[in-house]
Amino acid sequence: MVGAVRRYVVKRLLLVGPALFGIIALNFAVVQLAPGGPVESLVAHYRALAPVGVYRGGAVDVAQLNAQFGFDQPLLTRFWEMVRGYLTFNLGTSFTLGVPVAGLIWQRLPVSLSLGLWSTLMVYAVSVPLGIAKAVRDGSRFDVGSSVVILALYAVPGFLLASFLVVMLGQGGVFPVFPLRGLGDGVWDYAWHMVLPTVAMTAGGFASLTMLTKNSVLEEMNKLYVTTARAKGLSEMRVMLRHVLPNAMLLMVAGFPAALTAILFTSALLVEIIFSLQGLGQLGYTAALQRDYPVMFGTLYVYTLTGLILRLLGDLMVAVLDPRIDFDARE
Repeated sequence: MVGAVRRYVVKRLLLVGPALFGIIALNFAVVQLAPGGPVESLVAHYRALAPVGVYRGGAVDVAQLNAQFGFDQPLLTRFWEMVRGYLTFNLGTSFTLGVPVAGLIWQRLPVSLSLGLWSTLMVYAVSVPLGIAKAVRDGSRFDVGSSVVILALYAVPGFLLASFLVVMLGQGGVFPVFPLRGLGDGVWDYAWHMVLPTVAMTAGGFASLTMLTKNSVLEEMNKLYVTTARAKGLSEMRVMLRHVLPNAMLLMVAGFPAALTAILFTSALLVEIIFSLQGLGQLGYTAALQRDYPVMFGTLYVYTLTGLILRLLGDLMVAVLDPRIDFDARE
């Protein structure tokens, strides 16, 4: 078993490199085909700011900007230099800020990770107990009513809920309870700033995990070993705690890294913008608007690498929690 897990992990780690290379190469090619670029943006910016008759936007100026950003080099040369730097986490220098991209990402990464982690924990803290309660009361009014509520929350876009929370509960709103902008200083201030962004990111995530928990518990409750345990005279509570839940929870616990990845990649950007959180989502969005290619590709590289590692951790959690998984077959 240990050898099979080790072989599987080594194989997955060997696939991380080609996956990263393919994603970066595809996005690099797409960006080259997109109209505009950092040079064009700077030229337009200079022309807008310079007094009439002072700015001289001739070919010499554009050539100097191309040389400054490295665009005078062949396309493949620029791509291979970028890939070679990524092997040592040298992500280049921001075109607009003039600072190393790795430092920018290192500053923003804790914000995005903490937001994603707290949001995922909140989804699990609500969805798993709710799913168990729905399974125990399957078909009851509680089951139907709670389904209506979580499906209604699922239908509300995260950015719309975030805007509603800002208007209703943010500073300057109808009920100015929670602070806005940034994360504050100190543990309590940080936690208080995180309430609204976390709620905005998690409201739509309750439905899938709640229904998954309910269906898993129902499936285990209908199996023969549960019927046998009941026939032996075990109480319903003991059957649930000792037999049903340990087996039903395997899928939910092992899916935690995947849930964290999904929240990080789908909900963070708009929430960070609305609540003025300096995270990776906002950094990448601003870089895309400004055509800051090193920051764009750097954030993409970190996001992709994080997603691949979290997915591998999810598979390893399956192996730890359920020794019946055949990793030789998965290879």
